[in-house]
Amino acid sequence: MKKMSVVAVLGLAVLSTSAMAKTAQSLEAPFVPGEVLVKVKPGLMGKFLAKKSFLGAEVKKELRLLAGDYLLLKSNDKSTQSLLNELNSLSEVSFAEPNFIYKAIDSTPSVEGMLAGTIKEVRSAMAPHDALYGKLWGLNNTGANEPDRNGGSSTTPGVEGADVDAEKTWSITRGDKKVVIAVIDTGIDYNHPDLKNNMWVNDKEIPGNGIDDDSNGYIDDVHGWNANGKNGDPMDGNAHGTHCAGTIGAEHNNGMGVAGVMGDVSLMAVKFLSDEGSGSLADAVVAIDYATKMNVDIMSNSWGGGGFSKSLEDSIKAAKDKGIVFVAAAGNDGTNNDAKPSYPANYQVDNVISVASHTAQDALSSFSCFGKRTVHVAAPGSNVLSSTPGGEYKVFSGTSMATPHVSGVVGLLIAEQGRLPVLELRNRLMATTVPTSAYRKSTAAGGRVNAYNFLTNTRIPRQEPNENAWRVETLSEVFETVHPYANNAKQSKTYSFPGAKYVKFVVEKYDTESGYDFVTFKDAKGIVMEKLSGKGENYETDYTETNSVTVEFSSDSSQARWGVVIKEVKVIY
Repeated sequence: MKKMSVVAVLGLAVLSTSAMAKTAQSLEAPFVPGEVLVKVKPGLMGKFLAKKSFLGAEVKKELRLLAGDYLLLKSNDKSTQSLLNELNSLSEVSFAEPNFIYKAIDSTPSVEGMLAGTIKEVRSAMAPHDALYGKLWGLNNTGANEPDRNGGSSTTPGVEGADVDAEKTWSITRGDKKVVIAVIDTGIDYNHPDLKNNMWVNDKEIPGNGIDDDSNGYIDDVHGWNANGKNGDPMDGNAHGTHCAGTIGAEHNNGMGVAGVMGDVSLMAVKFLSDEGSGSLADAVVAIDYATKMNVDIMSNSWGGGGFSKSLEDSIKAAKDKGIVFVAAAGNDGTNNDAKPSYPANYQVDNVISVASHTAQDALSSFSCFGKRTVHVAAPGSNVLSSTPGGEYKVFSGTSMATPHVSGVVGLLIAEQGRLPVLELRNRLMATTVPTSAYRKSTAAGGRVNAYNFLTNTRIPRQEPNENAWRVETLSEVFETVHPYANNAKQSKTYSFPGAKYVKFVVEKYDTESGYDFVTFKDAKGIVMEKLSGKGENYETDYTETNSVTVEFSSDSSQARWGVVIKEVKVIY
């Protein structure tokens, strides 16, 4: 499944990240017709409200957020663009933008067979005694414990150790109930037997009495807040949020289900996406503001999209000002976030950690967005087993699943060492990743998250080749398809370079059906160095530190194109 995470369908950017001034808004992204979110300048709310009859707009909601004072306005007789233009011309308005629509694009496989898995387990002393723990490759990758989409066992071998190194980390800490992580999503099934003992509880609130007992502005917020339903019941009727919550903090050693990255944590349910998987910008900023006001340690955000919102950025900045980490999914479009931003992951705010997804085979997931400048780290996200509502467990894939792995890892550090300055924490997370060729071009850190390295501040040196030392060699056997290539073609050749320290290939030309036909380069361990599709000439692949490389070509059953030819390689001995 390419689309397993919550995806905000926002189209093109509607404001540049430098758009502090009021500008006309693009309406290419989906939004609630006639609704706009307006930030009013400090102290001018009364003056602005006096103009509402002139604007012909109804005030649907007043939002008093840490990021400022906002109004959600609706007009029944003006176009959204006209209303935006008029609002942005007013001296009382900081900016106005459409009330964007966020959608959850999600499907779930059958749970059938999940409890009767066929994986043979060998558990360490630190492994929790939970029924399905042996299928959690993201915590402990044995190379043979990846579940498939239907709950059985994957037949594709994984790479042993390509995980977050949880078991070794648990010898230091399994977490602490004092660490509060807000899962901002579709809610959490707070009655799930694997989650209920790790749910955050507002002990100042009396459940169900309809009174704001703690005077925080929210009634009956016992386990969190439902910004979509405007009430204190953030129950998940979708599954996505509960799945993310289980990866972060499913209980350890209760004999059932799965185990989270953290065995001890307080999971706060903050719902802004409905059970149908949709929510608005106005609800998103309320959700973030609630978690900020409650001073959580981490916000886990497995949702995102392509449009810039100044309101959303300001809300994230308010969280940063309180020292709260904002972990965000990079996106599931398989595109480069450096060139095509995906928000909220792309906001250039110090507390934002953007997360790509990797597979059990230690490669970037095919659906995962990437970005050498804008995506910070990679974490397990393909075929992840976790909790779903009603006491069930299912396998999902997406950067949505990678994000809670990182949220849990950050939670372990805070449990052990307390809060760090957010930029220091993000830099440490990146510096302690395991450098791997699969993520060198796709993430800023060039590696996958390792919890033990993170907690112990163990930094693996990044060894880069001397660019002046490359030698160009002609391949003894040219790698070339026929032109055009055949449908359903398979072609493979392994090249060895005895004594080589670094190897990379020069692809003279490739022209394949983009996204369907591929030229793949694998190192001696079988790890994908590079995977090409589409068109290019004189392209240099990423390098490998092994002296053997396998080149593979594969095509599907349609649209055969010119093909590929490779004649040269670059080597450092």
